[in-house]
Formats: sequence, C-alpha cells, structure tokens
Amino acid sequence: MVYSEDKRGNCIPCGFCVSGSASHLLQNNVKTLPFCARKGSVSHYQRVAGSSGKNKRLLSLRGSQMGFFGIKADVPQVVKNVAILTGIGILAGSVFVRTVTSMNANMIPEMLEKPPIADKIAHAVPFGYVEGENRGPNPMNPAIVRNDDYFWLRDDKRENPKVINHLKKENAYTNYSLKHLEDVRKELYDEMLSHVQETDTSVPYKHGNFWYYTRSVQGLSYDIHGRIPIDDASSDAVPKLSSNPDQIPEGEQITLDENELAKGLAHCDVRSIKPSPDHSLIAYSMDSKGYETYQIFIKDLSTGELLPDVIPASAGSIEWGADKSEIFYAKQDEAHRTYQVWRHVLGTDVESDECLITEPDERFSVAFYTTLSRKLLLIGSQSSETSEWYYLKLGDESKSNDLTLIAAREFGVEYDVDEWNGELVIVTNCDKAVNFKIVHCPIDKCGREHWKDLMPYDPTTKIDAVSTFKSFLTIHGRRGGFKQLWMRSAETGIVHQIDFEEEAHTVSASTNKEYDTKVFRFTYSSMTTPRQTFDYDVESKSRTLLKEAPVPKFDRTLYESKREYALASDGTRIPMSIVYRKDRFVKGTPSPCFLYGYGSYEIPIDPGFNAMYLPILDRGVTVVIAHVRGGGEEGRTWYDPGARYLTKKNTFTDFISCAEHLIAEKVTVAEKIAIEGRSAGGLLMGAVVNMRPDLFKAVIAGVPFVDVMNTMSDASIPLTTGEWEEWGNPNEEKYYEYMLSYSPYDNVVAQDYPSMLVTSGLWDPRVAYWEPAKWVAKLRDLKTDNNPILLKIDLEVGHFSASDRYRYIRERAYDLAFMFDQLGVSSPSE
Repeated sequence: MVYSEDKRGNCIPCGFCVSGSASHLLQNNVKTLPFCARKGSVSHYQRVAGSSGKNKRLLSLRGSQMGFFGIKADVPQVVKNVAILTGIGILAGSVFVRTVTSMNANMIPEMLEKPPIADKIAHAVPFGYVEGENRGPNPMNPAIVRNDDYFWLRDDKRENPKVINHLKKENAYTNYSLKHLEDVRKELYDEMLSHVQETDTSVPYKHGNFWYYTRSVQGLSYDIHGRIPIDDASSDAVPKLSSNPDQIPEGEQITLDENELAKGLAHCDVRSIKPSPDHSLIAYSMDSKGYETYQIFIKDLSTGELLPDVIPASAGSIEWGADKSEIFYAKQDEAHRTYQVWRHVLGTDVESDECLITEPDERFSVAFYTTLSRKLLLIGSQSSETSEWYYLKLGDESKSNDLTLIAAREFGVEYDVDEWNGELVIVTNCDKAVNFKIVHCPIDKCGREHWKDLMPYDPTTKIDAVSTFKSFLTIHGRRGGFKQLWMRSAETGIVHQIDFEEEAHTVSASTNKEYDTKVFRFTYSSMTTPRQTFDYDVESKSRTLLKEAPVPKFDRTLYESKREYALASDGTRIPMSIVYRKDRFVKGTPSPCFLYGYGSYEIPIDPGFNAMYLPILDRGVTVVIAHVRGGGEEGRTWYDPGARYLTKKNTFTDFISCAEHLIAEKVTVAEKIAIEGRSAGGLLMGAVVNMRPDLFKAVIAGVPFVDVMNTMSDASIPLTTGEWEEWGNPNEEKYYEYMLSYSPYDNVVAQDYPSMLVTSGLWDPRVAYWEPAKWVAKLRDLKTDNNPILLKIDLEVGHFSASDRYRYIRERAYDLAFMFDQLGVSSPSE
C-alpha cells in the first residue's frame, strides 16, 4: 500500500499528500493520510509499505493536496473533508452587526448579514537576527521590521475568546451568504453519493497465514478492518469477498472497527495499523483532535482487549521488532517536528522506554521502517536537501541500541535504503545523478566508498523508489511525464517494464506484504478508468485484474481525456490533463472550466480517476489539471531548479499560462474559469489572484499557505525550520526580497478580486488557521469590487479536515455549490 505524504501537505500521503492527492475517492478505497514526508518524488514522499514497509522520507511538508485531486494512498476508504459548521457571531466594538436568523441560548447569532471587520492592531514583525531565537545560519543583522495589522489573529493555544469569536463570525457570515444554495448542496450531495459504492470490500492481501482486508458499510462513516484465516498456506488464490452487507466473510475476525473508536468523537483518524509478526496483536495509532499527535494502542486479537501499554503522544508511525515483544515509534518536539525514535518493550512502563536516536538539527526530521524481509530496522534523518540513514539488525541483537551508520550526511546528497537478499539497495542522487539512480553494497560494508551502480544511470528516467522481494526488485519511477513500473530479476538482472494501453495514466504499488513471492500487486487508473487492482506475475509477465472499483451510475463512454501543453513565458511546455463529457463539449465553443493546480515539493498531480468530479463533468464543465513546475511530473528538474527557492514564481506564471492557453484555444473564457488549490496549492491560488485576478471568476482555496513571510521567519511554528530548504529563509538577505515579492498575504493590493471561498481547520498544525483568517481580513479591507470573500473554518479539525466519509461528501458539495453558483452552472437536468 502506498502512503502518500504531503507537506503542509504531504500526506500524504505524498504523490497520491498533496495530489495533495491525489484525492480521497470513496469508492476507490483511497485515504489521504495525515502524516508527512519530505519533498520529492515517490522515493522522497511516498511510503511503499506494500513492498518494503518503509516510510519514505517521513518528514513534514507544508502543502497538502488533499483537495479535489488530493493525494491518493492505496489504503481502504476513509475520506477527508471540512465539516459544515454553524457559524456564530458577536458584536464588534460599537459596530452593530445585524442578526438575520434566530439566536441560540447564548444569544449568539447563527447567521450574519455583513462580513466581520477585523480590528487593525499594529504589530512589529522582525526579519533577521533576534536574540535567543533560531533565525537560521545567516540572519540579517540588524533585522528588517515589517508591520502586520492582523497578527493578533494568531493564537497558538486556540483559546483566545476574541479570536475564536471572530472566527465564529466568519462562519456566520459564510452561512448567510450561501444559505440560498442549501437545496443545491443537497442535490449535489445526493448526486455524489449515488456514485459511491457505500458497502464495499477491498481486495484481500496475503500477510502471514491470513487474508487481510478492509470493508465499508452503508451508513457507517469509518472502515472496518478484518481478516480471514488461510486454509491452504501454499495457495495464492485471492478470495473474492462479497460487497453484500448480509454476506460477512466466513471466518471473519474483525481486527479493528474504526466506527467503534469514533463514537463520541468529532474527529477520529487512525493512521497506522500493524499486526505483530505472529499476528496475535495489532498496534494502531489514533488522533482524535486533528492536530496529528497520535496515541498508540495495542490490542490482543484473541480477546479483543487492549493491553495496558499506551503511548500517549507519538508521530503516528509504528513498527514491530523481530517479535511481538517490542514496538518502535517516534516523538515530536514542540514545533511538531519528528525528532526521536523510541523502543517500547511490551509489559513495561512507557516511562522506561529507550530512545534510539535524537535529531538536534531543526532542519532535519527522522523516519523509520522495517524492511519487508524483516531483517533490518532502518532509521533516517533527512532534510529537504540531505539524508543520513542507520540500520539496526532485528533479532537478538536488536535488544541493543547499537545503530550502524550507512553514510554520513553530506549536504545535497539524498538517499533512501532497502535490504535485498543480504545487500543494501539504495536510491540516491549522488555523483550528480539528478534524476536519481540505484546503487547497492554489502550490509556490513555500506559506506559511500562501497556503493556500486546496480543499473546504469538514465537521465531520462526519474527513479522514485524500489520495492524489494526475494526473487525480484520493483522500480518505481517516471518517464515521459507519467508514472511507470519496472521489474528486475534477482537471478538474471534483466529489467522489463509493465506496459499500459493508455498513455495518460497513473500507477502505484498496492499492498504487498510477502517477501517470498513471484507476484507484485499494483493499482492503475486514468481520468476515465476507475482504479483497477492487478496481480502481476513477474516471471510470466501476465497480469490478473482482481477488481475495478465500482462506480455506480458511471458510463465511461460518455467521457474523454487528452493531454495538451501551454507555453510558459520562458518557452517551457507546461502539460495539462483535460477531461470532459463528450456530449457537452463543443470544440471552439467556450464552456465553464475547473482548473486545478498544486506545484510544490516535487509532488505530481497525476491523471487518475476521481468520481467526485463526475458532477462537474455532467454539468458541462471541463476539468483541467495544470501540471505546473514545482511538482514532479517531468522529473526532478521540474521541481529543482524548475520552481524552488529563487525560481518559485515559475509555479504561478505556469498556471497563468495554462489559463491563457485555455482561453486562446476557446476551451473557455475568463468569466467561466474556477480554480482550486489546497495548502501549498492554496499558495498558488493566492499568488495568481494577486498577479492576474482578471483571469478567474471564482477561487476555492483550501487550508491555503498564504502568509509565507511571517510563517517562514518564525522557527516556533511547526515545520518552518525544515522548510527553509524548500522555500528559502526570509530572515536571510538572499531570500527576503524574493519571497516577499510573491507571498500572497503581503501582496494584496487595492484591485478587483474574483469571488473566493477559503476553508481552514482550527487545529491545523501545517497551515495554521490564522493564515487564511488574516488573508481574508486583508482582502476584504483592500479589494475594490463587490465579489464575496468567504471564510469557512472548521473549529474541530486540522489540516486534513474531518475524518467522516459522509461529511467529506457534504463538504465537497458545499464547495461545488459555491463554484457552480459563481459560474452560473445549473444541474444536468436543466
């Protein structure tokens, strides 16, 4: 299974978090996971748990793509969203804000007819040297001081009454402004739900002596995790499980019912579920607040009871040791950085747990995973530019804390590690391998001087990750702008590629838990093909379709997708994935258009299927993904130097070029373009509406990273220090002016802006709620038009919004109703 992880965004998630995403498809068993990996392509932000069980660069990312095309991970169905909250408001100073609906028992209005006006309170923000603070290695001295009138909206503890009341007033105004869309939202909710197979079962995967799977039940918001015993241990025949709720699999053992965990909770996110090596226990991590701090519990599967071993606060990842006597987990520091890996021995007090590693450098975060062969525990410390990995041999020796260094950190050298038949296999950019290459070395002689190329470096192919099995190696990468899979025989060294009929597609590792196998499981989809799960026989090169995700009321013959290219201002060709309904699309006749973008952390937004855009297509709206620089669609250089550090503005100008191309080709007109981006994609939204507000009619900005200067100057804010190697550090003269030139909050001016719906979560640790709140306040103060600027903030959740799959659909209906209203789009039947 692939956990994509995005920065203020990477879930992940990554590549399937941020395309933030990459979105959560209910019927496709897709879940965007709330943990992060640091930058990069699949090897940098993806966890290929199915192959090697490893957390690939599990670091923090600021931009998630959990949005409409959010990150996809091949884990069973849980979807995220922002809850519809009833907004409430108060009186501000002596200004009376008229209540237009009834008040609750506390005399707080449920709706407000006029937007709240945030107070302006001058606050000096220093950029550069500040005594006693971490401002990076080369801060300006003396510091430059800038004023921020809305700084007061920041409340790290989320308890200041004035701030909370202002946010409630924002919700109240949004409720009033969009109350006329209530019937439209219900229609959209029913329509989207009609495309979801509410009761469904994932394809079982073999793990030990069991077939594990996840199922969903109509009316239940969360997953049920189960397994059935394997009668014939030598059989690889995958059992076919019924989606009929009355036909529970014979011999089913429920390992974890998330619906039971969620009772009485506003938020319930189960991140990691790991059976012990003997399959008698499971360890799982759970966040009940949305702040991405996880408790870890251990359950006895024979009794159903929880063991007294409870880890009160962790980063969420869990690995078992050589047996069921111990687990490994990670802790976070005050800035929410994963900085330590710990061992807990079952039956002992957690206060006596042992720390294996502590990373003192605030630019680095730690990650850990066991190899699929279960020979090694790998622990890495990584920044956005540099890697350093250690291993611990599992077995009797693992009772010690002796870590073996693989290769010491060297700035600019990145690498990821796996074990393959007694050797280490490493994906790295060393020796100027910009698009990464694969090297190998003996486990006991693993220094850089012992690394030898496993395959010749190919600059036309981006190597993202490897998955190791006893008789073969799976290589995950990109070529020609799309994801690809290659297989390498352990015996002969011969490599072959898995071919696909559709050029525009996405493919990912599925759940692969057996090291000694000749079968590799993967998933495939395109913008018109729902997610398919295949078993691939590496020896015979044959594939077996195990399941195509059911999408009720979907006729693929009605839709068509294509690839087009826009010409950027510097002459670069920017790819776009376009899908439309054939009977509602007339070439040369402009129609409404939904344009989505992300463009950060080398995370690609791949052209996969998403049933949630069917209501858009069925209304005659063309859907376009702009594969702008900053993502990883065209390999490493698409990200760096494509749109990183001092070239970041290429992301924004590329997106503008895509919009201009669509207009020039008469696909649409400016008055009919709606755009969306989430997290770091929200930064994209904020930048382009400052630069070219005339190009867009409506904007949906989800958890937008818009206060770039303030956030990136303050090391106390979660994720900031690690991302100095992503955006730059505005405390340094080298980056100050450039970052200031595009930071959306700092570049709001007196001009007309499109209509905007901005969403956020109060407990978001990646993009703090005050960023969109301040941005909205400043936009309202300076803009010169009458277009609505609406803020909807969920007071109960974080970056990845609510965990309830039905709430996700309601929230998507909320967003789409706003978009259709602004574009003047009616229901398909009208």
